[in-house]
Amino acid sequence: MPATTEPLWSGLVDDAAIFPPGDAPLDTAVRAYLERREPLVGAFVLRDTDLPHVEPGPPLAVVLTGGAGQVAGPAALATRTGHTLAALEIALRDPDDLAGNARRVVAAVDVARAAGDLDEDVAVHVELPATPGPPSYGWLAAADEVAAAELLLKFRTGGLDADAHPASATLAAWIDAALDRETPFKCTAGLHRAVRHTGTDGVERHGFLNVLLATRRAFDGATPTDVVATLEERDGATLAAAVGTEDLAGARRWFRSFGSCSISEPLADLDALGVLA
Repeated sequence: MPATTEPLWSGLVDDAAIFPPGDAPLDTAVRAYLERREPLVGAFVLRDTDLPHVEPGPPLAVVLTGGAGQVAGPAALATRTGHTLAALEIALRDPDDLAGNARRVVAAVDVARAAGDLDEDVAVHVELPATPGPPSYGWLAAADEVAAAELLLKFRTGGLDADAHPASATLAAWIDAALDRETPFKCTAGLHRAVRHTGTDGVERHGFLNVLLATRRAFDGATPTDVVATLEERDGATLAAAVGTEDLAGARRWFRSFGSCSISEPLADLDALGVLA
């Protein structure tokens, strides 16, 4: 498989091999990550509970297993042990007060940064709950808090259950909310393939190239209907043609990356579409 050199693809896929459905053993996944020489791959994603079991070296995106009170400990541990911390990822866990939960996360991040345990250049992705339908007032208020603190958003685009895959209209609304607040985002789960498709289980799965193109078009002022249509485009040739005609590299300012337990599938899809430089 040829290596990618185009900045458009650089660091697009965060290696989440230890997460379902991959579930690779931690030591095996770290070894495979270190052996790769593929610019497509960004950070290695692991849980905060895995941090003590990894030697310093790879850039890490640490998924916090607790709430706002969990920010300081892993950040301090990473600093103390010499790990390269690329990102922290935290999910809001109080659906009845999402904005308040977001403020608590912001406060915890501020404390960790003031203590010198969390550098300013470490991305902090705040995952908002994947509720069906358009974003609620509370969801949008939490997004406001994230944006005001110049943190980043995280959207869950799939999972092991069918209802973990958001409808296209829902995902389009999330993208619009991020762009409206000038807030970059990453996605997690379900984006192994470049093009939207129906899985063997009958579940509709989003394509990461669809999401990238939808982000570009939403930024350029496309209607919600057009953004949804882009997310639902199933013709790979149509999407590949857009790579050469639309500023998708600019869209990476907003759609930063996605976590995938597979690196080979995204790379193989891009290669098959003929869009790798």
